[in-house]
Amino acid sequence: MIIDAAVYRDGTCEARGCSLSDLQQAYPSLDGSADFVWIDLVEPTETELDAVDEMLHVHRLTIEHVLEPHQRPRIDHYADHIFVVLKSLTYQEQGDAVETGEIDVLLGDHYFVTVRDDEQAFAPGQELLRLHPDLATRGPFAALYEVLDAVVDAYEEVAAELREDVEEVEASVFSEDDLPWDPRRINRLKRETLEARRAVIPLREPMNKVVQGGYGVVPETARPFFRDVAEHLTRVVDNLDSIDKLLDNALAAHLGRLGARQNEDMRKLAAYAAMFAAPTLIAGVYGMNFDHMPELGWQYGYPVCLAVMVVVVAVLWRSFKRSGWL
Repeated sequence: MIIDAAVYRDGTCEARGCSLSDLQQAYPSLDGSADFVWIDLVEPTETELDAVDEMLHVHRLTIEHVLEPHQRPRIDHYADHIFVVLKSLTYQEQGDAVETGEIDVLLGDHYFVTVRDDEQAFAPGQELLRLHPDLATRGPFAALYEVLDAVVDAYEEVAAELREDVEEVEASVFSEDDLPWDPRRINRLKRETLEARRAVIPLREPMNKVVQGGYGVVPETARPFFRDVAEHLTRVVDNLDSIDKLLDNALAAHLGRLGARQNEDMRKLAAYAAMFAAPTLIAGVYGMNFDHMPELGWQYGYPVCLAVMVVVVAVLWRSFKRSGWL
């Protein structure tokens, strides 16, 4: 359904909250380079998209792409319009979860359409007056910058939240104290980082192409603004790459600590086994009950045997203690 619709002339919002019939009446009169209609839809039906297409006359493949969910982030250039697929990211503190949404953008000479799958995931705002005046007069490209800037800013916030969680994991893993923590959190953060990378990385190359004028439709004076978005996007990608490497290091450190702890436990078990083996050997020898064994008839044989066991165990304990096994 249509959540919001507005008519812009010369970079100024002329009407807000318009119906589709209002847009159909205003659209033919838009002739300036900064004149356009902005339509914001959330989970539209095919009938609603056909009604919009009847007014704008976009390529049929674009409508099919909009109706198909889970599109890969990209920018497609058609003869008379641009189709942009973006992934919106939001971070949920509970469960360290990264929620992904989809935003499809249709941009033509006098129209700008945003199609979202979640009303709460992203709100374009449609307040272009707060933009730089040089960009506000660029028509639909000002709206495209508005959406791209908001989406990439959300990427940076998600990356910052992930980094904060990774720092908490690092503090737990590398702490000298045995702090309680859930090692499954590393795998969970790895999975969420991968989800964020799938949304961000495919958009980097198209954004660089826009900045370099590869599509040939972005005005030269507007490219510095898109270059700023591309730089922020590159920074997010680098940040996510570093987060992924930090998680790998934390996982390797965790496994290393587990291995070291297991080796330490094995040394202790081996030391205690040796300490018990010595008196067991002595007791085993004197438990054979042969007729001709030394000291069988000796009055002090029993206490002397126990004393030898104690001395042997004490010597072994001291040796293992000095070597660090105990």
